[in-house]
Amino acid sequence: MDFERKLDSKLILSIIAAGLLSFCGVLVETAMNVTFPTLMEEFGVTTSAVQWITTGYLLVLSAIVPTSSFLNKRFKMKSLFIVAVILFVGGTILSAIAPSFAVLLAGRLVQGVGTGLALPLMFNIILQQAPLDKMGMMMGVGMMITAVAPALGPTLGGIMVDTIGWRMIFIVLLPVLIFSFVAGITSIRQSGELSKPSFDVPGYLFLAASFTTLIFGCSLAGVYGWISAPVLGLFAATVLLLILFFVKSKRTDNPIINVTVFKNKQLVFCVFIFSITLFMVLGIGYIIPNYAQLAIGATALVGGLINLPGSLVTMIMSPLSGKIYDKVGAKTPFFMGIIFVIASQFVFFFLVGRASVPMLVVTYLIFAFGQSQLVGNSMTHGISGLDKSLVPDGNAVYNTMQQLSSAIGTAIITSIVGGAQASYGIADGMIKGTSSAFLLLTVLAIINLLVIIAVLQLKRQYHLGGKSE
Repeated sequence: MDFERKLDSKLILSIIAAGLLSFCGVLVETAMNVTFPTLMEEFGVTTSAVQWITTGYLLVLSAIVPTSSFLNKRFKMKSLFIVAVILFVGGTILSAIAPSFAVLLAGRLVQGVGTGLALPLMFNIILQQAPLDKMGMMMGVGMMITAVAPALGPTLGGIMVDTIGWRMIFIVLLPVLIFSFVAGITSIRQSGELSKPSFDVPGYLFLAASFTTLIFGCSLAGVYGWISAPVLGLFAATVLLLILFFVKSKRTDNPIINVTVFKNKQLVFCVFIFSITLFMVLGIGYIIPNYAQLAIGATALVGGLINLPGSLVTMIMSPLSGKIYDKVGAKTPFFMGIIFVIASQFVFFFLVGRASVPMLVVTYLIFAFGQSQLVGNSMTHGISGLDKSLVPDGNAVYNTMQQLSSAIGTAIITSIVGGAQASYGIADGMIKGTSSAFLLLTVLAIINLLVIIAVLQLKRQYHLGGKSE
């Protein structure tokens, strides 16, 4: 099938339609972070338990997203979109009426399946249908759609908790989902030939199980300690399962993800940059609203509003940073982004214990600007180094790592804070845990700088359009 790449209204509308599902998923995720203290009181659960509202959702996403390469080859884009909407609506309604924490968690997991189908679909539409000379900008547009959610999520959560209740967080999504459905069924086009590849069930089970053991290990570390037998056992199981996945993938004609993509250093380095940045995004997204409420004494609304200006900056800058990439390449946005990210982490670390709400707002603005330069461009740069036939697999890797690194980020940061609270109490533990968390994030930001230097030393590869430089 010869598909003409052109920037028209149907392409824009199809990206928006698929992106809105991802938007709603991230919106609920970040909105619910603000509600954690309320949910802990209402349902009588601990910090370690309530974080599964986010971690469980991200774990399901991590399990569904790797199937995107197979699904992209096997099913029409519009069919995948329709199934995604149905599942997300079902999960939203279940969460809204949840009489218990278990039912609320179940609703979030169903939402995770819907988002897990929609998120790779949005980027596959961009990668397969957008003009090549506008790829960076269009990837930035895709990132912008999901970046709007962190800008609105904490604010929405704070308003609902302080006024009519957290359940309205789910109910207000329904009109957005209806619009997404109508837009999608009228605009999404098929751009590639379908085939009937076999599904690598053993490989998929190895991969999904490895994600599960990794997330459980990170979560239990806050309860048992990082070098405890249960945690080390889960990490060992993770390594074993990943080895089995790679071995199985190399021996099958239709692996769930073609692991030959990892032979491309440009992709591997960029995936690392992408993953560490998102680890930081979700970790900070958890810390700030909870620190504001538990350590400073701010209301849920104020805690939610702190991240709003910075998230708006990310939303605006994502497509603009993509245009910078299209014009001058990766070096300028990469270095500009990591300098701002490192600076923000140093400030965050030294603010702990003396931070005010305005200080947190300004510091998050600095971080958000840096983040906007790194996330979309590291994805564009990494995938551009792949042969055309491997682009769906590269997209699956990125979308999987997006959810996995977000889940790990949330799990590790909450385990650090939860462990400190268990030793020092809620308020003092929040301060001590936040200090330790920002020390970790500062170290990760510096490691990211070293990886950026390494990837920029490589000879630029460009194969997305079927050519190379």
